[in-house]
Amino acid sequence: MRHCQAVVIGGGCGGLAAAAKLKQEGLKDVVLIEKDAELGGVLNQCIHNGFGLTTFKEQLSGPSFAERYEDQVREAGVEVKLNTMVTHMSSDKIIEYVNREEGYQKLQADIIILSVGCYERSRGALAISGQRPTGVYTAGQAQKYLNIDGYMVGKRVFILGSGDIGLIMARRMSLEGAKVLGVAELMPYSNGLPRNMKQCLDDFGIPLYLSHTVTNVYGEDRLEKIELTKVDENRNPIPGSEMYFDVDTLLLSVGLIPENSLAEEAGIAMDMITRGPVVDENYMTSVPGIFACGNGLHVHDLADFVTKQAGEAALGALRYLKGTSSKYCDVKAGNLIGYVVPAKLHRENLPKTVTLYFRVRKPLTDVTIEISKGDKVIRSIHKDHMIPSEMEQVIIANSMLEDAEGDIQVQIKES
Repeated sequence: MRHCQAVVIGGGCGGLAAAAKLKQEGLKDVVLIEKDAELGGVLNQCIHNGFGLTTFKEQLSGPSFAERYEDQVREAGVEVKLNTMVTHMSSDKIIEYVNREEGYQKLQADIIILSVGCYERSRGALAISGQRPTGVYTAGQAQKYLNIDGYMVGKRVFILGSGDIGLIMARRMSLEGAKVLGVAELMPYSNGLPRNMKQCLDDFGIPLYLSHTVTNVYGEDRLEKIELTKVDENRNPIPGSEMYFDVDTLLLSVGLIPENSLAEEAGIAMDMITRGPVVDENYMTSVPGIFACGNGLHVHDLADFVTKQAGEAALGALRYLKGTSSKYCDVKAGNLIGYVVPAKLHRENLPKTVTLYFRVRKPLTDVTIEISKGDKVIRSIHKDHMIPSEMEQVIIANSMLEDAEGDIQVQIKES
């Protein structure tokens, strides 16, 4: 069985950034494993611009953004295995994989970084009533069919879910000549970035139905009609509020779920809110030497944030190889906070700064982010507005954590 210093699983932008950073920081033996035939992950089908504004200070398409990191991987000399499926991962950091050239192989690693991405929630998870006609797709499926394969998926389209992929596909379908009759959102607010609301719906005159959901689909072979129903404050359909739309296509943009079958198999502790691993400031999971980053850890709103976090995970993995403290304090989500990543911090040997990622539970205005350690408030930040669709980041210096005792809590104070 071969031994190597580091294995990165997943060749999307996060895996590319992590693998490149490991090599750039001096690690000699780094293997990047990707199940598809090319690197870049889902970004290869995201032909719209808007990537790279934070990282490269310019607007790039998804493929161009991924290519920047692919170039770094090639220049650094990372060993890349394409068309390679990881079938098993154990808690002692043994990976089993298979591909056409090598067949079945085992690989022992000192460290493993999981950058495995996420998958879309399908119709089966929504329990939408009705028949099972063709014409019902996830928004990501439709994006691939249109942008990669060149197939137009429909002419009269409705979209359920106001996430960014759904909004972007509303614009994309309109540009290709389809009629998008509307976008429905279960929540009383949009789950997409404000810029996508403006550029993808408002600029094309596409109506948004908040507090609505699709409750039935009709059609024998092909989708013919959908039933849209208003929901109450408990998200239950309101009888008598039904509307009907004659469509041949329904796109579902109803949430992303981190892909963590490998992590679960290795016995890694999972966060029930994010559906990703519980990690510390080094992005190390509950299994020493196994790290997680990107959308497989928690769903991000920008690819720039994925690559930033992947670089941090690579540096954390290198710190682990040098030895770290075993004493932790917990990082807890307080009032109006959905989750916080990382969920644990070492009490000693922290990096100079730690970035806390979190999302709020509802739209907020004129509030204060308050970070406390035990009874001591270590940082307060005023915000004019906050929304669940935008991931928040707060940087705290390790010097802020030295004097106070107890766990860390992130909460929102309303005025």
